[in-house]
Amino acid sequence: MNNPSQAIETILDSIADGVFTVDHQWRITSWNAAAERITGFGREQALGQYCYDVFRSNVCQSDCLLRQTLEHGKPLIDRRIDIVTAGGEDKPISISTAVLRDRDGELIGGAETFRDLSAIESLRKQLRKQYTFRDIVSKNHRIEQIFDILPDVGQSESTALILGPSGSGKELFARAIHDLSPRREGPFVAVNCAALPDNLLESELFGYVAGAFTDARRDKPGRFDLAAGGTLFLDEIGDLSAALQSKLLRVLEQRTYQPLGTSSEKKADVRIVAATNRDLRQLISIGRFRDDLYYRLNVVSIELPPLSERIEDVPLLVEHFIERLNLNQGREIRGLSARAMEALMRYSWPGNVRELQNIIERAFVMCRDELIDLQHLPRDIVPEQPTEPEHEGDPLKQAQAQALHRALAAHEGHRQRTADALGIHKTTLLRKMKKFGVSYP
Repeated sequence: MNNPSQAIETILDSIADGVFTVDHQWRITSWNAAAERITGFGREQALGQYCYDVFRSNVCQSDCLLRQTLEHGKPLIDRRIDIVTAGGEDKPISISTAVLRDRDGELIGGAETFRDLSAIESLRKQLRKQYTFRDIVSKNHRIEQIFDILPDVGQSESTALILGPSGSGKELFARAIHDLSPRREGPFVAVNCAALPDNLLESELFGYVAGAFTDARRDKPGRFDLAAGGTLFLDEIGDLSAALQSKLLRVLEQRTYQPLGTSSEKKADVRIVAATNRDLRQLISIGRFRDDLYYRLNVVSIELPPLSERIEDVPLLVEHFIERLNLNQGREIRGLSARAMEALMRYSWPGNVRELQNIIERAFVMCRDELIDLQHLPRDIVPEQPTEPEHEGDPLKQAQAQALHRALAAHEGHRQRTADALGIHKTTLLRKMKKFGVSYP
């Protein structure tokens, strides 16, 4: 092969990634076979054209990456963007850029390589869908067990009680129950029973008529009215006073209630879902919660684990929050650095999913790059003297070992009870203990 340009063309065509080059005027000077396949534009259509007329990406006019490379002389590696193919299809790709120089070192143009991410993106979406139920993201076995029963809970008209620590996502599960119910077309109304003093909470729940008290100049519907035909979510039910517990019990038993200032009854056409982060049985034992109300609420119960016991969900939740923030704010944060993710996986998460969401939102604001790193995280999450991670630097495996040890501690080392709580066979538990080097006296 005596023709050097033909030799170069043959070499470029043998590369699996798309490759094109441009001159000083941004006109395409080479276009390989993979570029034809990925974009749908043939070599004859591309050569001599302005690159932005052929390689139609979402950054061409506003933030051209190849232009940045030519201006600053620094190559860019594996930046994700989207292009529009010749057939009008949106396609995700990963690009890298470099400058072109002649033998004397003079700048003569730029080069860009790009890789089709369609298959990878499709697989990622399938995996995300596999671990997503409504707006709840998890691959934890205890949450997956809840996913299995939620459709049945939703179809029932029975009162449901959701138990779990603050920030564990109780309202998300309540909304999922509503969305899966025959009342899904009706309203979903939420009330935080701990947020209002007793007298205000009573009027919020049941409403009042004009003249019921000094400032009641007109009738006001309560939350039972507003939720008619739908679902009323009573959050932090464990904080209800004794008087309101009695009135709520009456509603559950008779399906009627009285607005303040009237003796007439109104029908309570609502499905009640309650939630609490408190131990209602303990409150009953000290006389702070009615046992008859507890049994009325606890027809169907769902217990949510804290985030510290579903640490394997942290990467999924982080991706979910970043994707939503990117969409809402028009940014393109790619994710977390390995060391930032490791710090999150090591953290104890006293504030659960809500705390993780707040931390990611804060980091999103602070981050000016494409990756959230340690400096964007709160100080109490980043250890001052990071220790060498166990399990060959794999934070997920270390987190799994820690979760296994906590589960054993919660059941005083009893293997069978621990295995039952984790939803696995005892032999599987023993195998995992050996795999992660976990022992318990």
